[in-house]
Amino acid sequence: MKIKIHLLLLASCMLAAPPLVRAATPQQKDYLSSGEADKIRDAETVNERIKLFLTFAEDRLKKFQYELDHPSSNRHSDMLNSLLNAYVSCVDDAADLIQLGIEKQDNIRLGVDMMTARTKAFLAVLEKLSTDGTERELYKDTLDDAIEGTRDAMNDAEKAKKKVAPPPVRRKN
Repeated sequence: MKIKIHLLLLASCMLAAPPLVRAATPQQKDYLSSGEADKIRDAETVNERIKLFLTFAEDRLKKFQYELDHPSSNRHSDMLNSLLNAYVSCVDDAADLIQLGIEKQDNIRLGVDMMTARTKAFLAVLEKLSTDGTERELYKDTLDDAIEGTRDAMNDAEKAKKKVAPPPVRRKN
């Protein structure tokens, strides 16, 4: 009888205790710093989020070029590949936001125009790296994926230009 009371008491204590596992919190993308994730979360419009993702993609591409020019002594190959993967992830997220904006019928013209212009510039840099880049064998597969992802994002932005409703025109009476 005493054992049943002890087990019942133990079970009730366990049920009353707060859980050790946190409630489901939104996961931070592993290629964004916590500050960058906060900026994305705090952005009020889809255009602002697209601009932020494209800025972060440009930052990753610049860091990649810097790493090529100034190789680190350890994990150089891993660093190059992770920067390219982070770049592609940022561009993909910006493209996803464009699709989401179209579905929600938001005014994303600025974001679409920005995506078109920036991806053309990114593609030029990536293609130059593909032909003239140093140590290409270390990051060739990731670079090919980055080029393909950038082309896809650019094509999606071109298609989105046709789908996005034109801004309203005020008529003068």
